[in-house]
Amino acid sequence: MSGLSMPLPALHALKDQAKRLRASLEGEGASISHSKALELIAKQYGLRDWNTLAAIAGNRPPLNPYMLGSRVSGHYLGQAFSGEIIGVQAVSAQPGRYRITLDFDEPVDVVTFDSFSAFRKRVSCTIGEDGCTVEKTSNGRPHLELAW
Repeated sequence: MSGLSMPLPALHALKDQAKRLRASLEGEGASISHSKALELIAKQYGLRDWNTLAAIAGNRPPLNPYMLGSRVSGHYLGQAFSGEIIGVQAVSAQPGRYRITLDFDEPVDVVTFDSFSAFRKRVSCTIGEDGCTVEKTSNGRPHLELAW
């Protein structure tokens, strides 16, 4: 494989980069075709053309950013946590989504009232590549947010 100078995103992300590049250049008065934008993205990754880049990106297995046994931290229902990933599975019906099970180092109190508590030590949820759930609390915050 020739000259990959940086980590390679998924094929759909590369196409999105080309669209953003084209729109940005058009905003500055320089109009290029979509195929020219694809070729420029390939050059940015140190490859000779889009076909080479697409073949490399399309032929590699999808990356799973969440590995079994990885240490993670973040917020669950607004409460800080640290713990370990003890289960992970790609959601086949939703590319880029993962069902993970976390074992917190210390139980997390998921109730914000002073009068009672409800502790969770182990939780399962579906998150995206950004480390957040789609589901949100009443204040608009994702149920789970992993810190990077």
